[in-house]
Amino acid sequence: MLNILGDVAEDKANLLDAQRAMLNILGDMGEDKTYLEDAQRAMLNILSDVAGDKAHLEDTQRAMLNILEDIGAERRERERAEMEVRALNDALEARVRLRTAELEAVIEELEGYSYSMAHDLRVPLRAIDGFSSLLLKRHQDSLDAEGKRLLNVVRDNTRKMGGLIDSTLTFSRLGRVEMAPVDVDMEALAREALEELKPLAEGRSLSVDIEPLPIARGDRAMLCQVWGNLLSNALKFTRPKPAAHIEVGGRTEGAEQIYWVRDNGVGFDMQYADKLFGISQRLHGVEEFEGVGIGLAIVKRVVARHGGRVWAEGKVGEGAMFSFALPAGKPLPSWPMANL
Repeated sequence: MLNILGDVAEDKANLLDAQRAMLNILGDMGEDKTYLEDAQRAMLNILSDVAGDKAHLEDTQRAMLNILEDIGAERRERERAEMEVRALNDALEARVRLRTAELEAVIEELEGYSYSMAHDLRVPLRAIDGFSSLLLKRHQDSLDAEGKRLLNVVRDNTRKMGGLIDSTLTFSRLGRVEMAPVDVDMEALAREALEELKPLAEGRSLSVDIEPLPIARGDRAMLCQVWGNLLSNALKFTRPKPAAHIEVGGRTEGAEQIYWVRDNGVGFDMQYADKLFGISQRLHGVEEFEGVGIGLAIVKRVVARHGGRVWAEGKVGEGAMFSFALPAGKPLPSWPMANL
């Protein structure tokens, strides 16, 4: 009986242990159920977000399709506009070629007319000058002082007229003649031009300083004409000065080579500076200084053909400075430019 009671006690203890284990298991199952419910709620939220994202993605896809359709329409419109522009450009180029050909024909005709007129004008001028000279030589005993003076006036004016014709032809040719661009030693060119003008300085108290000048790119013959006209201008307008001084200088400034001729001559009023480079524009009377008023216009045209610019500064009675700038190292076209 005691053994039986002992076994019963042990069974009871085992049963209690089993009961406690079962309660623990049930407690764990309760916690797992709560966790499972939380997981289910989270999954439902995720599924809801996925559904929202899907709807948003569909909206985005529809918007992208609309954008692509708009891009396609714009592309087709742009291609149509480009075709219209190309057609207009082709038509414009054809019109430009036609007008250019017409302009070249007119210019050629005008040049032929100019040469013809120059020749026709020179013939009577030579006759007037020749007959005036014969009258002075053969009939000087029968002419009084006033008659001789008038004949000399006639001869002077025929020479001026001849110079005007030559200068006008030179000016007109500058827009058509082909250029031969080379590297030009501007200092040597200025000295060469001054040497040719040496007779104009004879018997005068005159000093000319030529500074080192930067090399230029251009047509040597045309640039020599520029120096000749500027130096001739300076020599002419310093003539009234008892001690004349001319300075030739130059420098490189940015993308330009700048050159100038400064003198202490009669100068000019700056309010008329814009007229200096025009054809036949004079600020001084013919009785004061000779010339036909085309020299500076030739300077401007030559410099313009080189892609440069000209300007002048001066003050009455205190001299003037004429400057021009050429592009530094810029290649120049060799073809004629009829529009200059």
